[in-house]
Amino acid sequence: MAALLTLSFTIFVNITVEMLPMGLMLPMSRDLGVGEETIGLLVTVFAFTVVLTSTVLIWLTRRIPRHMLVIGVLIIFGLSSLAVAIAPGYWAIVAMRIVGGLAHGVFWAVVGSYAAYLVPKEALGRAVAIVNSGGSFAFVLGVPLATLLGQVVGWRWTFAVFGLLSLIASVVVWRLLPRVDHLADDVVAQTGPVEVVPGDVPGRSTRRARTLGPVVAAIVAVTLVMIGQYAVYTHITPYLVHQGGLPEVWLSPVLLIYGVLGAVAVLALSIWFGKRPTLEAIVCLAAIAVAMVVLVAVDVLPLVIGAVLLWGLAFGAVPPLLQTRMMQATPTRWLQQAMAWYTTGFNIGIGGGALLGTGIILAFGFGALPWALAIGAVAAIVLMAATARR
Repeated sequence: MAALLTLSFTIFVNITVEMLPMGLMLPMSRDLGVGEETIGLLVTVFAFTVVLTSTVLIWLTRRIPRHMLVIGVLIIFGLSSLAVAIAPGYWAIVAMRIVGGLAHGVFWAVVGSYAAYLVPKEALGRAVAIVNSGGSFAFVLGVPLATLLGQVVGWRWTFAVFGLLSLIASVVVWRLLPRVDHLADDVVAQTGPVEVVPGDVPGRSTRRARTLGPVVAAIVAVTLVMIGQYAVYTHITPYLVHQGGLPEVWLSPVLLIYGVLGAVAVLALSIWFGKRPTLEAIVCLAAIAVAMVVLVAVDVLPLVIGAVLLWGLAFGAVPPLLQTRMMQATPTRWLQQAMAWYTTGFNIGIGGGALLGTGIILAFGFGALPWALAIGAVAAIVLMAATARR
């Protein structure tokens, strides 16, 4: 549990730093003399750096002990955040965000699969939920806390504080996270022998060929869902005000409850669920699709708020469930690479979803935004169901 909570803390810090420009957009824009939309590009630059480099970097670092690698990327991540705090101008910050994105891609590929080396397979769903709770709390607590710090002490000090937290996290990892043998044919925590067909090279897992479909399906599914999610969520405040009729003063409470419900879903996974990730993911995706249809079909404020809250509850569980499904289907020696692909898909969703949302608004208006997530959720359900038996 100490190791899982350590991983969760590192994710909390990393996700918060990734999203810092969202909460600090106004003071950064004023101080740096650029438009608010230009500050928003700092998130896009970060995400697409992960997309372009994580798979290659995880291959280049494949023989470095995972414990050492986690410590190293946390140090790089912390130093890049400290550098942002003292950067003289916008383009220097862009450069430091690229450095942070390089470290972030490796971090997610390693930390995202680390739980598989620590727990038995039957406990993997709960372990992934515990680890990913750090991301949920980053949205619920980290980003609002960063926004408050930016208002009180300034955006530069906010980056400095979270840079120091990254360095502290590296020390916590050094002391509390067990070392693992990521090059072993099978991990100790995973019970049962590796299945070998007659005539195969001894020790070579044959699961790779049989489970490639489910692995790819999980990665494609999370990409489609995240594209739809960020197409809607990036523009959620103007959507709720202009399309849903929500008074602007209600925005903060509704979005806070949205985030809290997502955290509750992750907590429920870590305690009760996660043993049947495919079925549970399909149920949650179906709930998201229903919520999106309600948003498209009605403009009655109580129903709009109810749909948003159902969306928040269901979506909180989807990423850890899809990640668990992928990890259960992946041969142990391919965990790191598969997690790098998963991270790439996730960040394609973050960066591409925001761009898609802008295009939908320009072409069809705010009212069409929920269709992006509804279609992504249904497509993911089809992929999960089609590969469930395999």
